[in-house]
Amino acid sequence: MDIRKTLFLVSTLALFSFGVFAQSARSLSGLVKDPADAAISGVAVSLLNAQQVVLQVAVTDADGRFSYENIPPGTYVIRADRSGFSTQTKSVKIDSLSTNIDLILEISSPTANVTVTAEANTAEDRINIPAEINIINEDTISKRTTAVLAQVANEEQGVSLQRTSPTIGSVLVRGLTEVGVYVDGVRYTNSTQRGGINTFFNLNEPTAIRSVEIQRSPNTAQFGSDGLGGNVQLISRQPVFGMGKPAWNGEYNSSFNTSDRSFGGNLLASYGLKRFGILGNIVARRINDLRPGEGIDGHSAVTRFLGLPSDTIGSTRLPDTSFTQYGGTLQLSFSPSDDQHFSARYQRSQQDGGKRYDQLLGGDGNLIADLRNLMLDFGYLRYYKQQLGFFDNFSGTFSFNSQREERINQGGQGNPLAAITNDKERTTTWGGSFFLDKQFARNNFLFGGDIYRDIVSASSFTTEPSLYGQVTITRPRVPNGAKYDLFGLFVQHAFEAIPNRLRVSGALRYNVGVYRSRAGEAPTVNGQPLFPDDSGRFADFSGRIGAVITFVKGLNATFNYSRGFRAPNTTSLGSLGLVGVGFQVSASSIAHLGATIGTTADATAISTGIAVSPLRSEISSNYEGSLRFRNMRFESSITGFLTNYEDMIVRQALILPPGAVGTQLGSQTITSQNANGAVFVPLSTSPVLVQSNLNSSRLYGAEITAEFKITSEWKVGGNFSYLYAEDRATKLPPNLGGGGMPPAMGFFHVRYDPVSKPFWIEASTNFAGKQDRLSSLDLADRRTGGARSRAQVQNFFRRGACVRGLTTPGSNGQCGSAGGTLIASGETLAQVQDRLLPIGSVVNGVLIVDDSTSVPLFTSIPQYTLFNLRGGYRINERHRISVDLENISDRRNRLPGWGIDGPGRSLRVSYRYQFSR
Repeated sequence: MDIRKTLFLVSTLALFSFGVFAQSARSLSGLVKDPADAAISGVAVSLLNAQQVVLQVAVTDADGRFSYENIPPGTYVIRADRSGFSTQTKSVKIDSLSTNIDLILEISSPTANVTVTAEANTAEDRINIPAEINIINEDTISKRTTAVLAQVANEEQGVSLQRTSPTIGSVLVRGLTEVGVYVDGVRYTNSTQRGGINTFFNLNEPTAIRSVEIQRSPNTAQFGSDGLGGNVQLISRQPVFGMGKPAWNGEYNSSFNTSDRSFGGNLLASYGLKRFGILGNIVARRINDLRPGEGIDGHSAVTRFLGLPSDTIGSTRLPDTSFTQYGGTLQLSFSPSDDQHFSARYQRSQQDGGKRYDQLLGGDGNLIADLRNLMLDFGYLRYYKQQLGFFDNFSGTFSFNSQREERINQGGQGNPLAAITNDKERTTTWGGSFFLDKQFARNNFLFGGDIYRDIVSASSFTTEPSLYGQVTITRPRVPNGAKYDLFGLFVQHAFEAIPNRLRVSGALRYNVGVYRSRAGEAPTVNGQPLFPDDSGRFADFSGRIGAVITFVKGLNATFNYSRGFRAPNTTSLGSLGLVGVGFQVSASSIAHLGATIGTTADATAISTGIAVSPLRSEISSNYEGSLRFRNMRFESSITGFLTNYEDMIVRQALILPPGAVGTQLGSQTITSQNANGAVFVPLSTSPVLVQSNLNSSRLYGAEITAEFKITSEWKVGGNFSYLYAEDRATKLPPNLGGGGMPPAMGFFHVRYDPVSKPFWIEASTNFAGKQDRLSSLDLADRRTGGARSRAQVQNFFRRGACVRGLTTPGSNGQCGSAGGTLIASGETLAQVQDRLLPIGSVVNGVLIVDDSTSVPLFTSIPQYTLFNLRGGYRINERHRISVDLENISDRRNRLPGWGIDGPGRSLRVSYRYQFSR
């Protein structure tokens, strides 16, 4: 163990010394007002713990007052709900005999400050937490998620939206895709999640979520593997309990958006008694073909392979970008006594009609890239108990998570006779977790653990159109029957070292991941299993330690160190198939081929001489410090961070010995090999990739945010984020899996919210700088660099372009044969190739033409600035209308790793009806 680990363990364990201090129950009272300082009666005010368990409910009287009695010491959340106003939450620490708190309800509240996930079973104002947290409330979620949940990342500091296709997207934290996703503290991420994208993140329904919390640093001490960059926590909406009589609450929402002609809505209803509550939410939406900025797709296959604008196809909308999403959520809460609580959640979601646009006309020019029957079944049962023996609180959770997909792909840049692969995959996860905590004078100690088992069911076959539909069983993307166990134990401690001046907190966890697959579960072809026996075990410590120094009330300085851990998952260990950046093989599937790792991820790669070998765990060390200030009018923070990312699992080109053409890799046959040994298959225009632990990276940057209340009616604010990443050995941009590092980004807004008027209006702008630090993986990636070779131009010219009527058939009158011309310009294939790509290079006076040499379409991602205008009007307490006019100047916009351009000018109108009884 090196000195850093030793110092970390010693400093963390040193926190766990404390003395016993007797506690007694307390009371809490408060006042609810509107922005004009008038008391509001009839407001349902709930007292919740950090797990969102409703412990008590009160209703404000004629003077706007509420109160609770017999509250054990601890940290809690106060939540106020009333029709016509945004939900207001506030953290409160009960450590004196009597506590008072005031809440102000607004028509539309864009900010939230209470975090319930930064530290296990602790509800705290984020200004008092060492780590950096983004908290996005339900009003903001509703405004941003015009199509999918991942859009919550827009306008946030330190995070960005990653959108591979219309349906697939995720939240990047400080440029990393290695982000753990949790729903109410239950693990949502599983071991078959593809690197660089999250297929199932957007199956979580935005209208069923109370808030989203994003931690911008590793917290694998609390949550286990995967969160090297950070964690995304989805906090679900809970039933509202009644006060002495049955209570009905709910809402209906509907919206229409012009950029993608989308429409849909949801109906949410909650019924509550004093000790029982039930909430149901049903939703459906249709997303139609998107119109990007200026009506042009810069990464279109028509542009990439023919050099023509995307609207040559006759439409400014992007074909194959539509889909339908629908589902529902059921939430139950039951308190048999004041100190016990049961809660249960079940969610069913589905996406139909989705396609990988970046593999179709959005990039590779293929004819088939379907995402069919994306389904989610997710649920948990939780028991919470106060005063369990020596401990103050106990919580135990049992969970179930099933994620299903069916992918159908045909490669060859639009070759109608290419093999069609059909991959069906389902990962079922059973999980359990618990914690026990104890509070002392100035200490809060917690002990917990969790275990999750993933079980994979996968099948694959190919259909050969050229052989009259002959069907062949092939190796699935991940081994059928593979199992992955992930478990760990952790301790957490927070210590008020100097009351109201210095708070120190830390956590330490031991993690274990175990993978195994068996050849006996594999389909057999010619008497041989399609994948071998394989296994792996990975274990390590992870942890964090941080401090908050309060100079005066509202002025804090923080420091946080966290050590992240990510065990290689099933996809890293056993994946063989198409991923976001190309076709990938696993180390075990090529163990007999004499494979080595390439120096880059593109076709220029040469062998490093390093043999492909089994993967190891990844480790990240994150250091961050911030200065925060808040008073009644002004709030600001400035943060600097440094992340060392060790033993990175990166995708590099696979290098094979000469003569590899014809070798079978899963469902694909190697069709070409360049002089350096990189190989190609029909499903991807990039070389075949393999994952390996190679080198390490350093990421550092700064994040600034500020909000200023000029008057009671006018507010201005914004944020700015800067990130720099480099390979520590070469100083070049690292080959990370998300499609590229986000550029410098910012957001600025001016808001007018008159106290005496039923409306608000906000003007805003969000901008992104130029990103010219693209790695070799980014440059080869269809989503970012869009590399293409003369051979690939030929393939699309004769196949995909011909089938779509952009070029004439060849000399024999059929697509796929030699000859033909580009209809728009009358050019031959050779003329198009010469216009787009270098003819070749001169060596010793001789012109050498290499049809496999790839040249990126883009070597940088251009900057953009978008202007927006949004507002809302409250007709009365039950009815509200919101209008958003986005990208008013119709600018083209795209970030690295996007497989689809951002929306052009759009108008969104939404309506909300709230009811209660």
